Amino acid sequence: MKKLFFYFASVLTLFSACNQNNKTVKDNPLLVAEFNTPFEVPPFSKIKNKHYLPAFKEAMKIQKEEIDSIVNNPEEPTFENTLVALDNSGELLNRVSNIFFNLKSADTNDSINQIAKEVSPLLSQHQDDISLNEGLFKRVKAVYDKQDDLNLNTEQKMLLKKVYENFVRGGANLTGEQKERFREINKKLSMLTLKFGENLLNENNAFELVIDNKADLAGLPEAVISGAKETAEAKGYKDKWVFTLQKPSLIPFLTYSEKRNLREKIFKAYINRGDNNNENDNKDIIKQIVNLRVERAHMLGFKTHADYILDVNMAKTPKNVFDLLNKVWKPALKTAKQEAADIQTMINKDGKNFKLQPWDWWYYSEKIRKKRYDLDEEALRPYFKLENVRKGMFLLANKLYGITFTPLTDVPVYNKDVSVFEVKDADGSYIGIYYVDYFPRKSKQGGAWMTSFTKQSHIKGKDVKPIVMNVTNFSKPTGDKPALLSFEEVETMFHEFGHALHGLLSECTYNTLSGTSVARDFVELPSQIMENWASEPEMLKLYANDYKTGKVISDELIQKIQKSKQFNQGFITTEYMAAAYLDMYWHTMSEKDDSLDVNKFESDVFNKIGLIPEIISRYRSTNFAHIFSGEYSAGYYGYQWAAVLDADAFQAFKETGDIFNKEVATSFRNNILSKGGTDEPMNLYIKFRGKKPTPDALLKRLGFSE
Repeated sequence: MKKLFFYFASVLTLFSACNQNNKTVKDNPLLVAEFNTPFEVPPFSKIKNKHYLPAFKEAMKIQKEEIDSIVNNPEEPTFENTLVALDNSGELLNRVSNIFFNLKSADTNDSINQIAKEVSPLLSQHQDDISLNEGLFKRVKAVYDKQDDLNLNTEQKMLLKKVYENFVRGGANLTGEQKERFREINKKLSMLTLKFGENLLNENNAFELVIDNKADLAGLPEAVISGAKETAEAKGYKDKWVFTLQKPSLIPFLTYSEKRNLREKIFKAYINRGDNNNENDNKDIIKQIVNLRVERAHMLGFKTHADYILDVNMAKTPKNVFDLLNKVWKPALKTAKQEAADIQTMINKDGKNFKLQPWDWWYYSEKIRKKRYDLDEEALRPYFKLENVRKGMFLLANKLYGITFTPLTDVPVYNKDVSVFEVKDADGSYIGIYYVDYFPRKSKQGGAWMTSFTKQSHIKGKDVKPIVMNVTNFSKPTGDKPALLSFEEVETMFHEFGHALHGLLSECTYNTLSGTSVARDFVELPSQIMENWASEPEMLKLYANDYKTGKVISDELIQKIQKSKQFNQGFITTEYMAAAYLDMYWHTMSEKDDSLDVNKFESDVFNKIGLIPEIISRYRSTNFAHIFSGEYSAGYYGYQWAAVLDADAFQAFKETGDIFNKEVATSFRNNILSKGGTDEPMNLYIKFRGKKPTPDALLKRLGFSE
């Protein structure tokens, strides 16, 4: 009787647990078959933080069942029942991951950060369970080995190639003990990179330059002062001004503040993020990350982490990367040295008795710009009202590709600052949804990026339309003034919009290959080429209007912009390339070093390349999020690699005498934007351009050609 009682009690407990689990799944808005929202966008208002972890676990469970079904299929492995089935798997997990991690970057909180710590090792283990699944790899390899007999098209061949490579690079050929160590490394890396980003966000939010003496605002434009006043009030300060490390606050302060001691204070706070020997210090995390990456590369048969990363990128080898960097570095450094000398001359003429320091560069280079070109960057802002720039950007997309953007007001958003647009093709057919989130806030990471809530694909017979998003940290509206952008912010908006177009105009079959799923040093081509239009006279006439009068920017001002395009390029290129070198040297370490001194390593790199002391690398190691918490490790050079491509590609438009040439634009859309990763990047480029690119156009654009 007692045994029977426990039996029924156990059954009751199990039934109750199943019931509770079913209820949890049923009540979870992330786990419905389809979102009951316009265009099937995420139902942000219904999604609570409590829903994420159960959704992740359920989605991983479902994909595991999908993988088991592939592995246990009694039929002979085929492209359809193995490769296509694998590409179709994880649809729910992709959805949950995209929503969660997009919000973690754009609108995080303590709860989301804690969930990320819990779920990251689970995701790492789940991915390793797939990559190290011997039965699954056996089926993939069986198809890979007989591919010549399968009559596959180019896209199918690329899917097979990438999936097979991903398995090999994911440890499929490792032995038992190696696989366990491989899992351990991946798990540790997932947590370390997460912690690096969390520390950096904390560092960004921790610093405040509080000014209570109006005299210390000397030199700052009224709009900058108003913004600092609003920031102070939002933080609870009365009769004070607050400047932060957000770029819309930092850069204007460095550019215009006459208070050299305060410029030094905010600049050092910015460059020393993650290097303050406090709870947010990133030095030990970096040491662990680079050593684990070296170990993992060795396990997979690569000399360095860079060799491992570059093997599937356009560059292929570290030597090719260094060759490109060196080709541009020498003339860039030469130009930067001359720029430094010019600034020092101005400092001396002003009767100042000090040597140029990095926190002086923005301030004095702006003075030289005004003197040399009669161009005041701040005076340009009235012509670049954010909404006008966006309108011009949309007009450019329409001129090139015939597409239109219509604002939507009945679509869920995750923050009041977010706007949404429906995108349609020239024939009126629906393309996708475009989200924008422009302004900085405490819950948002710094920088600018493009991401997707849903990638374009044809999955399980369904034509899946893309839902993409641009996230930036632009200058906010202040007082009665709208958001007025610097020209650098204008170029950033065009840049990120290029990534969005890459995602929106994708026309691929497989999720694995669609949109921006391309080689890291190719992905910046669609974005960087858009920057070229931003400063073209014909384009400026279409969107640069004074926000008060509506008056179109004058020919005189356009000429000044054109003449100053190469101004300060030595500095701009050098500080970027110093970071690219730093990335490459970190990731061409061929042996682990447990006694690594992060700051000494960094200093040795800058001494090796000859970086002048007047210029600091765009990122120091401890705040280099691209490579230590993002996806650009051994890949930050990619912006320069893609610059060669974009300068050469834009020439295709210039050569016709029409920067809006529809024939060239159609070719760019059909051969680059729509193709995703369905062919080798160079093949796609040659189909568009008819030839391989050369660095000539880039060097000429930068003013570095002889």
